[in-house]
Amino acid sequence: MEYRRLGSAGCAVSAFTLGTMTFGNETDEAGSREQLDAFVAAGGTFIDTADVYNAGVSESIIGRWLADRGPAVRDQIVLTTKARFPMGDGPNDLGLSRRHLQTAVRASLTRLGVDTLDLYQVHAYDPLTPLEETLRALDDMVRSGTVRYIGLSNFTGWQIQKAVAVARELGLNLPVTLQPQYNLLVREIEWEIVPSALDAGIGLLPWSPLGGGWLTGKYTQGERPTGATRLGEDPTRGVENYDVRSGQQRTWDVLDAVRSVASARGVGMAQVALAWLVDRPGVTSVILGARTLTQLQDNLSAAGLHLDATETALLDTASDPHPVDYPYGGPGSEQRSRTIRGGR
Repeated sequence: MEYRRLGSAGCAVSAFTLGTMTFGNETDEAGSREQLDAFVAAGGTFIDTADVYNAGVSESIIGRWLADRGPAVRDQIVLTTKARFPMGDGPNDLGLSRRHLQTAVRASLTRLGVDTLDLYQVHAYDPLTPLEETLRALDDMVRSGTVRYIGLSNFTGWQIQKAVAVARELGLNLPVTLQPQYNLLVREIEWEIVPSALDAGIGLLPWSPLGGGWLTGKYTQGERPTGATRLGEDPTRGVENYDVRSGQQRTWDVLDAVRSVASARGVGMAQVALAWLVDRPGVTSVILGARTLTQLQDNLSAAGLHLDATETALLDTASDPHPVDYPYGGPGSEQRSRTIRGGR
């Protein structure tokens, strides 16, 4: 396992993060504990959860595991959770208001059984709450010792820039991380979000690194998935939607490229997709979300795997989302480029 700085902060974290959205639903408590133990045994130190993951059950499972493993394990873990989405039916049971965040962080600390969170992230932008209110509430948490660092999740480029500008203007603690969806099938964040994060010194924590299972190669053209997989249970599920993805030739071009590199390397397709992502500019740690211990162990085998320039170029070409000419394509990009010329 390799270790990296948490964005611009001095804290070090493992290059892979254990995502726990499945804990308490797709993965029972016994299976969740197996994953936690295996992750730590592999050198993993970074664990990601959220209060909304199965209505707090994920946090509670992690809290009981931490209590059982004791200080020797807890002191090595960098623990992060998130708040923003509904945790009740009331009008103040969601959002990024000071009221909700203060309530949410206390509840998360209780479920996790800790006094301090290493990283506290807002799960998405809230258009109804002024950023000043949110950022002041988060800053108060850092200054009081409730949390050590703050981060963002699912923010767009302009939202990142505004959050950073407001925090600097008010002299508040700056966000150090951003959790975006990012993988070989979802590269559009490279147009605005990645440059914004790089400019602000914010580290990326990509979620869905395998595109909801697509990049493992388990889905085939013309055959709708069935069985005990996310798309097998619901082929129209969210951004992983089989009918949408399978109808795009780019999907199959990407899978062919990943399969080619994997075959030449003698590794699995998932490992190649993860290796490509972990070395993208600005990436601090890639979030692994697995239903089973076997899936997690397969993903962890990507630790230490790095692709060469030729392999990376093959994947880059196949996965290029081909933006239109303006503003992200050739002519638009050329307008923003500049080289120094002159002299004889």
